[in-house]
Amino acid sequence: MKIVVVGGGPAGMSAASRVKAIKPEWDVKVFEATNLISHAPCGIPYVVEGLSSPESLMYYTPEFFRKERGVDVHVNSKVVEVEEGFLRVDENGKEKKYEWDKILIATGALPKIPKVKGVDLANILTIRHPSQAGRIKRMIEEASKIVIIGAGYVGVEMAEAISAIGKRVTVIEFLDQVLPNLDREISEVVRVEMEKKVDLRLGEGVKAFEGRDKVETVVTDKNSYECDLAIIATGIRPDVQLAEMLGCKIGKTGAIQVDPFMRTSVENVFAAGDCAETRHIVTGKPVWVPLAPSANKMGYVAGVNIAGGSLEFPGVLGTQLTKFFDLEIGSTGLNEKAARAEGYEIRSTVVRAKTRVLYYPGGKEILLKVIADKSGRILGAQAVGSEVAMRMNVISAMIHAGFTTKDVFFTDLAYAPPLTPIWDPIIISARNLKF
Repeated sequence: MKIVVVGGGPAGMSAASRVKAIKPEWDVKVFEATNLISHAPCGIPYVVEGLSSPESLMYYTPEFFRKERGVDVHVNSKVVEVEEGFLRVDENGKEKKYEWDKILIATGALPKIPKVKGVDLANILTIRHPSQAGRIKRMIEEASKIVIIGAGYVGVEMAEAISAIGKRVTVIEFLDQVLPNLDREISEVVRVEMEKKVDLRLGEGVKAFEGRDKVETVVTDKNSYECDLAIIATGIRPDVQLAEMLGCKIGKTGAIQVDPFMRTSVENVFAAGDCAETRHIVTGKPVWVPLAPSANKMGYVAGVNIAGGSLEFPGVLGTQLTKFFDLEIGSTGLNEKAARAEGYEIRSTVVRAKTRVLYYPGGKEILLKVIADKSGRILGAQAVGSEVAMRMNVISAMIHAGFTTKDVFFTDLAYAPPLTPIWDPIIISARNLKF
């Protein structure tokens, strides 16, 4: 059996590894357009800040997969055409043809580029692939005035990294809040903290980039900002080009439509990772949530099923974490706006609490918002402050399990004065929401 995986990121390599583990006698080939596989795009800001090296963003080398897992990895190999049973690949400038019996599309996502004048000028960057990390770091080190367009997760993380190395940073966001997927009670805390470190401009839309050979000015509908480097962080879109070549159905989200087994609408064609949509665990509806943990799991599921298994991917909650200096930020499930848009009659509470009992030193503040429907079922949560990660993971598990506010209240969470408060913010939120 000839298996082809297009894309050597988290989903692709997870799938390839699983197929070979189950069917070691099968021929499994991976084609990756860049020189990196098994990579970590989320690590780019930390390379910029000097906390990590560009090389560390590749967990395993192609040689490791070839020798240890028996996967035939082809790097610098861009798939240019795919049809039923075969594909053409540009490998280091030479075109080759390969056959396949089953294929996994794991092509990931591409940066969204605003269609404005001057966007093709030099020194305008996007942040997407780890193969860029070294170049991005060098360009930032050489720049003195840097503008970031977009205050989502990538924009916030890059703003921290660049500010931390002593560079002047301006962040421009079209909407009137940072991290727009958060409710305002949470995002306002982030805004206040960001304004201490960067020049934050909310409610401004970029109209043009100006300069002779390279960018010198970013023009918005309100102001102009001088710069010698601009970073576009306005989101990403699923890369579905190869799926469309094969006639795969594209879902309402714009990503490849798959069933819980990662099968597309075309026989023997699977899709996983940032190019594929999935199901939201709360609403049951199709969603596109391009995050590394779900990409890895979708790849694992695809690999099992390509090898003849029957494993379902249950869906996602979109649980996310980031930080801005000492401020941790997280969310899981639906925010208030999304919950109302889905027709839920909601109740919500915002809890401000300490992470330790009052008499023990070292406690820090956390602001936690929890949303439930009228029956008490937990729909989502967001938090900002200290020790957010653990609480988002706990609430994510609760939502997965269908917890109500009563279930949450009586959950037997651990307590020790040096580690946790006796009334954890999660428990307080359930008490506030009543049951």
